[in-house]
Amino acid sequence: MDLLAALTSFVRVAETGSFSAVARETGISHSAVTRLVSQLEDHFGVRLFQRTTRRLSMTEDGQDLLGYARQLISASEEMEGALGRQRSSPTGLVRLGVPVGAAHYLMPRLPKLLERYPGLSVELVVGDRFGDLIEERLDVAMLGADTPDSSMIARKVGTFGRVPVASPVYLERHGAPSNPTELEKHNCIIHERGPDSHHWRFTGPEGDIEVQVTGSIRANNSEAVRQAALSGFGIAQISEMQVVDDVRAARLYRLLADFAPRREDIHLVYPSRRHLPPRVRVVIDFLAENVHLLTDRLADAKIWGENESVWLV
Repeated sequence: MDLLAALTSFVRVAETGSFSAVARETGISHSAVTRLVSQLEDHFGVRLFQRTTRRLSMTEDGQDLLGYARQLISASEEMEGALGRQRSSPTGLVRLGVPVGAAHYLMPRLPKLLERYPGLSVELVVGDRFGDLIEERLDVAMLGADTPDSSMIARKVGTFGRVPVASPVYLERHGAPSNPTELEKHNCIIHERGPDSHHWRFTGPEGDIEVQVTGSIRANNSEAVRQAALSGFGIAQISEMQVVDDVRAARLYRLLADFAPRREDIHLVYPSRRHLPPRVRVVIDFLAENVHLLTDRLADAKIWGENESVWLV
């Protein structure tokens, strides 16, 4: 039995006082309306109407059910309206999991998305690693090489590396390395990400180069590493996404531009394409658009500044 359909027919019979009137109104047969009301009576084990050849009257149980039925139908209509608005206009909260570097890049750009969709809100869940998206209640996450199992949708949106950078203050005092091997002579700010954190890898004209660096400051958070670099403590290796705005503003300088960093793919990961809410879809599109735009800009050497050579010693 379709309980909601039966309750709707019951309410209209009570309001019109006629099975025939409801049949004409809904476009179904008189017997079908009668059957729906009879199914309700069987379901609740009560008689809802007293029927005579001349008159249809509601029982006391019918009066009790009528109030509940109207509340349920009203709630159902309200729910349908809310979901209908979501289908046509993105509204509600999206929980977005992003690495620290991506959060730094996206935060100044998010207001444009929220201005476009006033009913939308975004909660950034910032971390370098995410486990089970469902368990962590994430609608979408930006992940590197370690993507979840095959039950998730993983959409590649870009490829990024970690580049060496330093502040003008540090470079004025110590100069800039012309080759990765010269990093061994510099104070390097180390991002503790695992056992290989001290090993910085590059690809140059003659192949791969691995350098073991040392330094007086280390941190397990990339934003702390960035702040240390901005303060002039040394050379740091940070995600392109996290430092591109600093480089464009000359707060940091990109070093060793002739030696490419090791790169990794970036994916947007979400549970399913089926019934993807509009609020999640517009956030995914926003992320993809901004990552693609950044990738195109990174391909232009001018974004990294034209004065790198002045720091060489």
